[in-house]
Amino acid sequence: MILQSRRVWVANQFVAAQLEISEGKIAAVYPWQTKKADIDYGERRIVPGFIDVHTHGAYGFDTNDAEPEGLRNWMKRIPEEGVTAILPTTVTQMPDVLTKAVANVARVVKEGYEGAEILGIHFEGPYLDMEYKGAQPPEAIAKPTVEQFRMYQEAACGLIKYITMAPEHDEGFALTHYCSQHGVVVSMGHSGATYEQALMGIANGATSMTHVYNGMTPYHHRKPGLVGTALRVRDIYGEIICDGCHSHLAALNNYFTAKGRDYAIMISDSLRAKHCPPGGDYELGGHPIEIGADGLARLKGTDTIAGSTLNLNKGLRILVEEAMVPFDAALNSCTINPARALRVDDRKGRLAAGYDADLVVLEDDYRVLQTWCRGTAML
Repeated sequence: MILQSRRVWVANQFVAAQLEISEGKIAAVYPWQTKKADIDYGERRIVPGFIDVHTHGAYGFDTNDAEPEGLRNWMKRIPEEGVTAILPTTVTQMPDVLTKAVANVARVVKEGYEGAEILGIHFEGPYLDMEYKGAQPPEAIAKPTVEQFRMYQEAACGLIKYITMAPEHDEGFALTHYCSQHGVVVSMGHSGATYEQALMGIANGATSMTHVYNGMTPYHHRKPGLVGTALRVRDIYGEIICDGCHSHLAALNNYFTAKGRDYAIMISDSLRAKHCPPGGDYELGGHPIEIGADGLARLKGTDTIAGSTLNLNKGLRILVEEAMVPFDAALNSCTINPARALRVDDRKGRLAAGYDADLVVLEDDYRVLQTWCRGTAML
């Protein structure tokens, strides 16, 4: 199969090129019109598939539901917004709920599914700070222990690849050490950590931050906190929700200006309500939520933000067209940067020979015309 366009994202720029796809991989990249093309996308942009490392659900399904068919439906349909790889994300809950949730992901991975690739599980909580828990259910927040985490990881068949935790509550950084030494990315979030505590978290193995600006100590010029750490320590990763609501457009621009093109990670932090019709009753962590006219989810009857319904292709548009972030930095944040953070950048995140044939064909208005997941057209 030969695909071509005059705008293919190769080596951090658009070039006229052809992509040869074979057995789920990009077998070769050629100059435009080198070979007879099976599909010619004309002037449309072909970019790497998007990777969402923090997403709780969509289409009425939540990772904590532990329903195999709900997870399969999510993976099959999410390529409609250009997502080709994903970390289904849990939300703080009691041990029995979390155990079933991670075991369900492991079951679906073992038995098979279509669509976006499940790269692992993002375990958000329960090891969080009570003050900065956000919409996470307080009754289920727990003290971090290696023993309990190992129980969850065993249920997940080793698929927990990313964990959000509050470093200031990890005594002796025991769980941070354990995770970082066993291939699990430690991300600091839902945390009241000071700047100094955050630096110690990084020194002991943390390599990322969860939805910067949200669920953490705010920035103050005398107390930089986690936000100040994210801006100052430029070579650790940091997720950010790019819907223009969780963070002001100016704050998005400030963040990308500080982090550069290599360490910002766009996430959706989406809930089951994403891609669902307006209205309806939803919940997060067992607590009722409501979706506002702005697309934000909030704990019912409060102003507490409880996630988003953001589509990643819309997030890319917001970053480039509204927050005025350079295109390469914006695109990297949902392609190669999350791939590097997860250590799968040897096969994900760029259009190059030998890489998985994960790609998105974008219209100029950022609508998705076509998504390819490991060489299979999903739209």
